Amino acid sequence: MQKISPHLWFDKEAKEAAEFYTAVFENSKIKDTATLHNTPSGDSDIVSFELSGQSFMAISAGPLFKFTPAVSFHIKCRTKNEVDAIWKKLSAGGTVLMELGEYPFSEKYGWCNDRYGLSWQVIYAGGSEIKQKITPVLMFVGNVCGKAEEAVNFYASVFRNAQVDHILRYGKGEEPDKQGTLKYAAFRLEGKEFGAMDSAHDHPFVFNESISFIVYCDTQEEIDYYWEKLSAVPEAEQCGWLKDKYGLSWQIIPTALYGMVSDKDGNKRARVTEAFLKMKKFDIETLKRAYGGK
Repeated sequence: MQKISPHLWFDKEAKEAAEFYTAVFENSKIKDTATLHNTPSGDSDIVSFELSGQSFMAISAGPLFKFTPAVSFHIKCRTKNEVDAIWKKLSAGGTVLMELGEYPFSEKYGWCNDRYGLSWQVIYAGGSEIKQKITPVLMFVGNVCGKAEEAVNFYASVFRNAQVDHILRYGKGEEPDKQGTLKYAAFRLEGKEFGAMDSAHDHPFVFNESISFIVYCDTQEEIDYYWEKLSAVPEAEQCGWLKDKYGLSWQIIPTALYGMVSDKDGNKRARVTEAFLKMKKFDIETLKRAYGGK
């Protein structure tokens, strides 16, 4: 099972968006859907799906959060025709942030927000090896601009299977970005590729809960470990969610939870939902007792 998965928060469009994304990318499918009843957002659809073999989750839970380019998804393409095809689908009805064209770092690249507001960078990889088709990229702006390298090293220290692969820094004359800060860093957490960058431009956004990263845990000891390491904003702790010291959201989730909340037995689903809505950090034994009716 993929240890870390991106989680996307939609108002009402989680199922629709998952169907759209799985039609855009090859080797993609919707794995499962479930509905949580009587949540603070009412009935919430949750969708588990794969894009190019990578696990994603999505939820329809109301208009509380909107996607921003603070977290985008970098798509590496083998051919320029593939760039064109994916760009056409993702940019339709959306907003172009960087026009599709030739840049110093790629013969063909574009950055857009799709029709749901989710941000994508589509790039022709040339002859470079593509180990992971879709890579989450974290943009450090505002009061965390300049802290991207610190954050990369922090995440690499938290996760036991981690590695920093490549660092590119801003040079002299690239103002407003400060010389030496991160233009781009490639790193891996639990075998999955991530990117990070600083941007000192005036951006009207920061990290928020619209995109979080689920960390699946098999034991209570794992949950306790990641919670202690990552949680830095006590008021953001709720239902397994937390924020780290850079404002990025994570969900520390028991591996067995999705099976519980998607069980065909409505009474079991209701008991588990009622139990976890009262929690900040998840307690596996309490969830198991609720699931079993004890």
